[in-house]
Amino acid sequence: EVESAARDSANVEDSAEGKSSEAQKFCIEKHRQYVLKLQENTNTFEYAVTEFLRMSGIYWGLTTMHLISAGDQMKSQEIAEWVMKCQHPSGGFGGSINHDPHMLYTLSAVQILAILDRMELIDKDKVAEYVAGLQKEDGSFVGDEWGEVDTRFVYCALNCLSLLGQLHRIDVDKAVAFVVSAMNFDGGFGCVPGAESHGGQAFCCVGALAIAGALHHLRPDDLGWWLCERQVQGGGLNGRPEKLPDVCYSWWVLSSLVMLGRADWIDRKALAAFILEAQDTHAGGIADRPGDEADVFHTFFGVGGLSLLGYTQDRPGGIAGLKRVDPVYALPVETLERMGLPVWPVA
Repeated sequence: EVESAARDSANVEDSAEGKSSEAQKFCIEKHRQYVLKLQENTNTFEYAVTEFLRMSGIYWGLTTMHLISAGDQMKSQEIAEWVMKCQHPSGGFGGSINHDPHMLYTLSAVQILAILDRMELIDKDKVAEYVAGLQKEDGSFVGDEWGEVDTRFVYCALNCLSLLGQLHRIDVDKAVAFVVSAMNFDGGFGCVPGAESHGGQAFCCVGALAIAGALHHLRPDDLGWWLCERQVQGGGLNGRPEKLPDVCYSWWVLSSLVMLGRADWIDRKALAAFILEAQDTHAGGIADRPGDEADVFHTFFGVGGLSLLGYTQDRPGGIAGLKRVDPVYALPVETLERMGLPVWPVA
């Protein structure tokens, strides 16, 4: 049911000029320049205090640039060399050079190398051994040697190992069972069994089940209803009831709805308008909500959200230069096609 529903498509409305109003408002060149400046400005306070998540920051920026047809403007060779300097002897990757390895940054590292088409740089068996070693007997995964359990890490493990062609290294059935055990009465998912449903965890759990071919465990209408209720006045999405809207949920919540085949359960044009209002039309970048400071995290998820909404260059009235993103792997579709991996149908 879920897979077939996901194949339903929705058209983007055209304006008289052949471009949607959304396409006319998207500051694509400003966003390109914004990310390029982040690549160059390495002496700022912001750069210093975000060292611990530099790997994810590069993933957000690089993916954004590829989605807006500017990947060739990134310093690909320098990025690939830097990523490899972050690898630990265990096989895992840290958030920066000389940082401890962690599941989150290991996935980001593999995603970066996949986008750059430099997977030959890594010892796939060694990385897979590290990831597989973080699985517990109940099927869950810890993030690192310190033992935090979170459904996010199941998604990271399945995504990473799928990109490496190494899913056989883990007990996928047990991983699926753990994810299903975190499903709540409302159809949503928490960090661990019994925890409050959260939009970010919904993406991780639905994405993990999609990679494992186990979406049949979901209650798609219950989860779809909970997810569509995340849309608030003004068009934005939040992650939990009574919270403010945030552009990042244009990814976490919307990608889950796309995988469920229920992206039309929200007001798509209102969400697009919210994302566009959060743009910095002068310096580029996208903020968490209109009026706030832009950052690369929300820039990626805003761009990704518009791509998921169908405002891509291959659609009527789409944004020139905006490419398709895959809702499962959170990678450009062109990357998955090059690697021979399955691509989710257009929503």
